[in-house]
Amino acid sequence: MKNIIKVMLFLLITSITGCYYDTEERLYPNISTPCDDTIVTFSKTVKPILNVCQTCHSNSSATSSGGGIKLENYADVVSMVTNGRLMGSIRHESGYLPMPDGGGKLQDCEINQLQVWIDNGTLNN
Repeated sequence: MKNIIKVMLFLLITSITGCYYDTEERLYPNISTPCDDTIVTFSKTVKPILNVCQTCHSNSSATSSGGGIKLENYADVVSMVTNGRLMGSIRHESGYLPMPDGGGKLQDCEINQLQVWIDNGTLNN
């Protein structure tokens, strides 16, 4: 009788903990849509990727929380590209402050898209 109760309890617990709801991307990260780096523009690709940076690196918050680094407009971003700090920071390379601060790296696709934009001449498009 004790064994039957243990088996029933085991089945109940595993069936309850086995049920969850999650997104397909989290369950199967390698099945997500492929990275599109064929057409990379500042306005449609780079700016949206860097929106996560605006909390600390907007023109209004850069002095207080962003170390004076601004990433709000094209000129600001190109300045960080030119001195190498943008890619060094987002790639978490040695000698650079890893960004986003206190968070994980950007997705490989986003990093690749930024590099494609840089390799294509950092156009203001």
